[in-house]
Formats: sequence, structure tokens, C-alpha cells
Amino acid sequence: MAAVLLACDMNQPPSSASLAIVNARVWTGDSARPWAEAIAINGDTIVAVGSSAEVRKLGAERVVDAKGGMVTPGFIDSHVHFVTGGFRLSSVQLRDAKTPEEFVRRIREFAATVPAGTWITGGDWDHEQWGGALPERSWLDSITPEHPVWVNRLDGHMALANSAALTAANVSAATRDVEGGAIVRANGQPTGILKDNAQALVDRAVPEVPEVLQDRALDTAMTYVASNGVTSVHNMGSWWELGIFERARAANRLRTRIYAAVPLATWERLRDTVQARGTGDEWLRIGALKGFVDGSLGSHTAAMLEPFTDAPNDRGLFVNTPDDLYAWTSGADKAGLHVMIHAIGDRAIRTLLDTYERVATENGPRDRRFRMEHAQHIAPADMPRFGALGVIASMQPYHAIDDGRWADRVIGPERAKGTYAFHSLINSGATLAFGSDWFVAPPTPLEGIYAAVTRRTLDDRNPGGWVPEQKITVEEALRAYTMGSAVASFEETRKGSLVRGKLADLVLIDRDLTTIAPEAIRDASITMTVVGGRVVFERE
Repeated sequence: MAAVLLACDMNQPPSSASLAIVNARVWTGDSARPWAEAIAINGDTIVAVGSSAEVRKLGAERVVDAKGGMVTPGFIDSHVHFVTGGFRLSSVQLRDAKTPEEFVRRIREFAATVPAGTWITGGDWDHEQWGGALPERSWLDSITPEHPVWVNRLDGHMALANSAALTAANVSAATRDVEGGAIVRANGQPTGILKDNAQALVDRAVPEVPEVLQDRALDTAMTYVASNGVTSVHNMGSWWELGIFERARAANRLRTRIYAAVPLATWERLRDTVQARGTGDEWLRIGALKGFVDGSLGSHTAAMLEPFTDAPNDRGLFVNTPDDLYAWTSGADKAGLHVMIHAIGDRAIRTLLDTYERVATENGPRDRRFRMEHAQHIAPADMPRFGALGVIASMQPYHAIDDGRWADRVIGPERAKGTYAFHSLINSGATLAFGSDWFVAPPTPLEGIYAAVTRRTLDDRNPGGWVPEQKITVEEALRAYTMGSAVASFEETRKGSLVRGKLADLVLIDRDLTTIAPEAIRDASITMTVVGGRVVFERE
């Protein structure tokens, strides 16, 4: 009955509107009508997409003249660490520290602003900025004697602890290595660098953050992504973060729609939770599980079929065993849950594709939409398997122009041809869902579109594009940030395109990205962001 009433209502002309945008280049994402001039919203729903004259007749309470600007569906960031990103905005900033001296200076200056005993976390440093030498605790001990320091590399797969942090965590020369991780040592002593699973040794010593600061981090994150045109996120997180989201939803504070994943190993808990209370609503949804096969290329923990070019005795590592990944994936899939797993190295990617194929064969046909997070370094033989198996490639284009500065040195130019292979994956028939991996990279879809279209590395040493055959068009990139990500969360009937009856999530950009030079895309800016008909960001 509800479906019949909705169909009848959709056939009736709209009678009113609360917000209208006219004189725009509206990219609808709808293949039946890809372009329009104007859009009208009433409440939280799109009520009209058409000409400016048609939309003006509705007499909207507010009419925005786009002056030729571009309107697109709201960007859906398919891979974030949302609360962590919010915390990072108020932590020490190390991402662009270009020398060890600058790295040390920033930590020293930040330490002077917080009370003794305060843990200094975050940072997001990148040792490639100064040539690749890993930082050590000796750099920090003399400047932070009263502050435990635990600052991570920007990919989150390794971090540096000073001696105060190691002492607090009881990590010493006698501490055994951790399966799926590494404690980097020199002359038998920890240098302060811990990789992947070994990071848990220090993580567990970090004090819990008070609820008021948790809520503030979420609010900060929502404000920041709104300014960048992001209306929905897929959070790769924990039950602890889900609790923060649930608290905000109960208080009606959410301004960003959230699809919240929890750890894959906890699939039975999620199964029971969904059975008890369902999957949520259009603001906060559950039902997804995030797992890991391997680490990252920058930390030399990505699992590779052949050794790293710059480390001939190293092929990376598995964070979890293939047997565990299969058991968790199979159980979760039987329970009707949504599985999404991180795989970066070509060995990890092949292992995950094999796992997905086995589970799908054993459990039988259903609309499961298995996702591979990152899918960064694909062996040529595995490229067509994404389309054939229906595995969604959840990828982060900014990583291509970041990693492209140094990846050839780590894996060589031949293997690099399968890195961030957007074009080849589209040709395989795979669905691309774009995101940022924030905090690892900025949650800025315009930069992501620029990266996917130009593949010009951040150092501008590849003006024609790094692995240029993997460039895609602006519209292909837009689709990956909108409908592709909506499909990747089973929400394509409610969001991802600008069609009458869908949720009023949209973005106004100051210029048409499809008509300007690709190099100018990074200079575009978000003018307005609307979520559920509500303006959540507007540039003065």
C-alpha cells in the first residue's frame, strides 16, 4: 500500500518547496536525465528537477541563484575513520613536516600547550617527506620527558612512541614480537616504532577520552566534512564509535549520515544486535563489518606476491590468517551481514578474492555486495575478477597522487601499473566506490576527483599523470563518489542521484567540473552543502 501511495504521489506535480536552487548546471547522476538547470526541495525530499522556470513556479521559501555553479548529489565518502578524524583536527599536525627537525619542533611546541602527563597522539607523520628514515624515540625523549608521545604514520599502520609511552605500556627489550605486527629494534632495544598489530601494545595504555570530548570530536568531524561537500560517510570503526554515533542520533545532533561498520571478528555480536533492533534509519545504519588482510605499502606491511623492490627479503605480512578471514566472512555472510575487508598488496588482494569467491559459492546466491577496501596493488590476472565476482572496489583516489611520489621505488614501475587501477576496474564491470580514508588522507572529494582525473602526484613530478592509463573522466569520478558509494551501502534507492522522491542531499560547487581544465578541479570550492533539505554548510 505504501509503495502504491508513493507511486501515485510521484505522479502528481509538487505543490510547494522549502528550498530551490536555480540557474545551475545540475549533474543528476541519473542516466535517464543526466543534466538539468534547477532543483527544488520540500522538507527532506527532492520534489522537482528541471528548468529554472519550472522550479521558480513552486514559490520556494528560499531560492538560491547558483549563477552557473554546479549541483551534484551529496558526496558519499565510502571509507573514513570519522571520530579519529575529528580528534586529529585538534592534535599535533605532522603530515607536512618535511624534516626530522621540523617533526621534533612541532611536537615540542605542542607539548608546551598541554599539561604534564597528557598523552600526545595523532600526528599523521610521513617519513617519506624527509627521505624515508623512520623516526626514533631518541628524537623525542629529551623534549617530552613529562608527556607520553604516541604519534602515528599517516596510514595508521605504524606509530612512534617515546620512552615515556613505552614505559607506560610496559614495552621493553624483553617484550615479544606480535603476530601480524612488528616491534622495530636496534641493538635489541625498541626504537619506538611499532607496526600494525604491535600497536595494540601501546594503544591499550592510552587513557580513555571523556564523553564530552568524544562528542566534540564528532561535531568537529561533521562540520569539517560538510565544508567539503560530504553528506554521508561509511565509518570503518568500532563498537565504541558506534556508541558515540548512537548518542548523537538520540539527541538529534547528526548532520552527516553514517553507515557504521564494526570489526569483522565481532560478527556474532552484530548479528544479534541487528536481530534485536534492526539496522537503523537514514541517519545511522548498521549491518556492516570491517576486516583486514594486510597492512600498508608505506609501512612495508602490505602482503605482496613478490618481495618489495627496495627490501628483497620482505614480502609484507598478513594482519589476520586466511583461515580466520574465511571463517568470519562465511559466518557473517550466512547471517546476512555486509562484509568489507582491507586488502592492499597483490597477495592480500588475491587471498581476499579467493575467500569471497569460496564463500559466495558455498553460501549460494544473494545480494551480498562484498567490498574490498583500498584494492591498491592488483596483479594483472586478478583485475577481471572484481567484475566477475561482483566485488565492489572501495578506493581512495587521493592515495594515488600521494603514494605515487615514492611507490615505484618500493614495488617497481611494472607492478605499479596495477596500482589504483580505476580505469581497468571500470572496464572489468566493477562498481567503484570512492572515499578518502580520513584521517589517513583529507576528506575532500574535489581533491579526490582531481586525483582520479589527472593522477598528478602531489610533488607535481608527474604532470601527465602517474600510471596515466588509469585516469578516468570527471563523470566517472563523480559517479564513484555518489551512486557508486550509495550502491556500496545498499542505499541507491534513497541517495546517490538527484531524482524526485530521493533524499535531499546535494552539493553546490562554484564551477562546472566537467567543462574546466582537469588541472583546475583542485581550485574549485564548495559553495553550499545540503543534507536532508537542511543547509549544513554555506560559504559566505
